[in-house]
Amino acid sequence: MRLGFASDHAGFDLKERLKAWAREQGHEVVDFGTDGTASVDYPDYAHRAAQGMDQWERLVLVCGSGIGMSITANRHPGIRCALVTSPEHAALARQHNDANAIAFGQRLTDPLKAEYYLKLFLDTPFEGGRHQGRVEKIEGGCC
Repeated sequence: MRLGFASDHAGFDLKERLKAWAREQGHEVVDFGTDGTASVDYPDYAHRAAQGMDQWERLVLVCGSGIGMSITANRHPGIRCALVTSPEHAALARQHNDANAIAFGQRLTDPLKAEYYLKLFLDTPFEGGRHQGRVEKIEGGCC
């Protein structure tokens, strides 16, 4: 699978670890930055990765809390990004929401758990069925 990765400075170390893990699992990696721990603005990298949707099948975003990256990514049509803090979140994001992006908070997530959550996220299929109509409503917008 081709995986896109992006982080800000506060998520750089976990992003690099998850990229290495992904390569070990046989995934192709596309990195949208940042390339170090110098202070940067997370929206710049979340937007870049979201706009590069044609370059990945799943997207992995990391910042200090995961919140900023997930909010920013979800502003883009076609992105369904879940902030994941448990194995249940990782599986349900795929099963029920057909999430195509996952966000982690480096300051809040143990790296080994992040690897496990990412594996669950990648391995879990979308259930479709009753969930399909709900996902379509997400894509259709509101109001």
